[in-house]
Amino acid sequence: MLFKFKYPKLVVLVLSIILAYIIFTNPAIKEVILGAEKFSYLRVFIAGMLISFGFTAPLSVGFFITLNPENIVLSGAVGALGAMISNLLIFNLVKFSFKKEFFSLKKDINKVKIFRRVEEEFKKDFSRKIRHYLMYVFIGIFIASPLPDEIGEILLAGFTKVKLSILILFSFVLHFIEIMILLWI
Repeated sequence: MLFKFKYPKLVVLVLSIILAYIIFTNPAIKEVILGAEKFSYLRVFIAGMLISFGFTAPLSVGFFITLNPENIVLSGAVGALGAMISNLLIFNLVKFSFKKEFFSLKKDINKVKIFRRVEEEFKKDFSRKIRHYLMYVFIGIFIASPLPDEIGEILLAGFTKVKLSILILFSFVLHFIEIMILLWI
């Protein structure tokens, strides 16, 4: 094998961010996106679905930033619906595909003394309930940002016992906020 990476999925993620930047800084691409009004809400729905996946999120973010919809709120809701469906898929089907790499990454990070010390101080200074709420805030940041939702979903699935109805609401609201921000940029 010519190249061997310890974190191949993370390398592909970084490459997809670079590719999205190259694509969406090209004025010709922007013209194509803004000129294609046919199936606009279907495109928003698909872009919403893609925003949940780490490898396609950069492309989706570029799409939402470039898009100039007539109805921003409806576009945000349609995109959030697509993202929510993707999050359900991630939660139920894909959550284990990244688990091994992230646990390997966590082990490597835990080898660094400063990270272990921060974790010990965090456990000492905060009650279990506060740590629980902070974890949901941290997970929410991953889900509501262009960062890979897989990380938030793995944390949510691995460290909490969340009801499906709460996951649906959590995902929809956070992605609606995220997409609205991207549409207003």
